[in-house]
Amino acid sequence: MSELAGDSIGGDGCRPREVTGRVVFVCLVAFFVAVTGVNAVMIAAAVSTFGGVETESAYQAGLAFARETAAVAAQDALHWQVKANVANDADATVVDLVATDAAARPLSGLQAVARLVHPTDRRADHVVPLRETAPGRFEGATREVVGRWALEIELWRGAVRMFRSKNRVFLR
Repeated sequence: MSELAGDSIGGDGCRPREVTGRVVFVCLVAFFVAVTGVNAVMIAAAVSTFGGVETESAYQAGLAFARETAAVAAQDALHWQVKANVANDADATVVDLVATDAAARPLSGLQAVARLVHPTDRRADHVVPLRETAPGRFEGATREVVGRWALEIELWRGAVRMFRSKNRVFLR
């Protein structure tokens, strides 16, 4: 028995690998290459799926805020009731809208516009053409959509927007 007790680790004949400066350098470079590669993939995915622009011009948005505030006050003074029902039917998403004044009389002579707005991608928005089927009643349809959306409704009399609302809807 010429084997010494300290020559072998664990009895399997494997010696521990020596950590040299070269091994540490290679591991460090490999780590940063891996991190850089993952970052490049994530950046490419983020840029290609979402433009990130909500407002083209902050200045113009600020000017529009004052106009919107005045429009909200005028809309509140009308006390109109607008009720919408959004549902998927066959291969379409159907929007039904009923608009009444403060005395619950149907509103007529209005043009109605509805939009289903995607929460993160403006390119996925749908304009729903609405037509007046009876005084104060509007109906329209677009191709079927599912998921969370914002339903924007606008009622116009001529070139003047009389009513605007935005509500979240979930479609199955």
